[in-house]
Amino acid sequence: MRQKRDWQSVDGRRFTVLDEWLGARLASLPFTLTSAQQNALEDIRRDLDSGKPMNRLLQGDVGSGKTVIAALGAGMVISNGAQAAVMAPTSILAEQHYRNFLSLLAGDNGFLTRDEIRLLVGSTPESEKEAIRQGLADDSIKIVIGTHAVIEPDVQFKDLQFVVIDEQHRFGVEQRAELRSKGTNPHLLVMTATPIPRSLALTIFGDLDISVMDMMPEGRQPIATYVLRPQERERAYTMIRAQVKQGNQAFIVYPLIDESEKINVRAAVDDFETLSKDVFPDLKLGLLHGRMRPGEKDEVMYKFRDREFDILVSTTVIEVGVDVPNSTLMLIEGADRFGLAQLHQLRGRVGRGSAASTCLLIPTHEDATENERLQAMATTNNGFRTCRPRPQTARARRIPRHAPGGVRLLAEDGEHHRRGVDRKKPATRRKPSSSATRI
Repeated sequence: MRQKRDWQSVDGRRFTVLDEWLGARLASLPFTLTSAQQNALEDIRRDLDSGKPMNRLLQGDVGSGKTVIAALGAGMVISNGAQAAVMAPTSILAEQHYRNFLSLLAGDNGFLTRDEIRLLVGSTPESEKEAIRQGLADDSIKIVIGTHAVIEPDVQFKDLQFVVIDEQHRFGVEQRAELRSKGTNPHLLVMTATPIPRSLALTIFGDLDISVMDMMPEGRQPIATYVLRPQERERAYTMIRAQVKQGNQAFIVYPLIDESEKINVRAAVDDFETLSKDVFPDLKLGLLHGRMRPGEKDEVMYKFRDREFDILVSTTVIEVGVDVPNSTLMLIEGADRFGLAQLHQLRGRVGRGSAASTCLLIPTHEDATENERLQAMATTNNGFRTCRPRPQTARARRIPRHAPGGVRLLAEDGEHHRRGVDRKKPATRRKPSSSATRI
């Protein structure tokens, strides 16, 4: 709360956005914003015209359309003569944002040229980096989108007034402050897909103003989610093969890199060999895990996106929002080792295109309590509902916070906090379902 009061006590530049300008931008979009997107956009518009620096969290469910809101917010500031910066945790995600910003703000339907929006990542050639640094300093570049490279000391802006930080939980406080310090009290928009524990904590403690986007864009198909028994793994493999035969791609996700990390849990590296040689010898498989160097991880993701692999075997490094529209099936091994928040994030990697998509959950072993917990995934695609604590699991205080289910304890703490802040609003709980969905 003190941090919020500090920001509210300083002045920020006012940016008044005319209805005509915003109407023209919205009319140029190839889709209609959801009401949740419209509300978030109006929140940003009011913040920019308040005379105080915006300090807002845009908390949107996976696939709810946060990027377009960030781009329009940046456009509001740029149309008034200032600059914007977007920082993402990985090069491939930064490139994805770069492409989206180009399509939204440049070209025939935009108001910027392609040269006024630039991508700055670690692998950018030095000569190009120098040109970008010069363009930011002389204001010929209006938006830079990148990774940690945008906070390097020699990156200086002429007039940075709008900062966007995506997947904010991936950055430290110092890194976020360093980017913001490159302008004079710039407006800040941090984005995250719900439900990530740190963003829940931000909501609870009120450091940021919150905009919640809990609606999916029109036409987005729900992801069918099923819980399988461990002995039904062959059925999952059959479904994967069927999807690949139709020209689609699949993820197989593991909680660990190798079996030496913990006891008796299936792991990515170990199973990759078996999957490649015995299960899918005729298909092209890729392997991705956290021990790879950043450049190696990006290369694997690029190859998968470009359909050089049929199946990507991975750990949770794929949970950051990279779009692979052709991926239609995800198998999550050891699903009981993940929290619901992480499962929901992972599931959001499929269903990014127009085709129907499926997520299969296989726990390490059958357990009634775990089946009840995983049922939350099988019954809804809404992240806010998925991670809402249920009576049985919320009371399970014996589970430590570092356990995969720790997110539900944090959510319970948040519910207690909200009751203390506003006792006039009774807490609501969903009734637990009686059994897990199976196929």
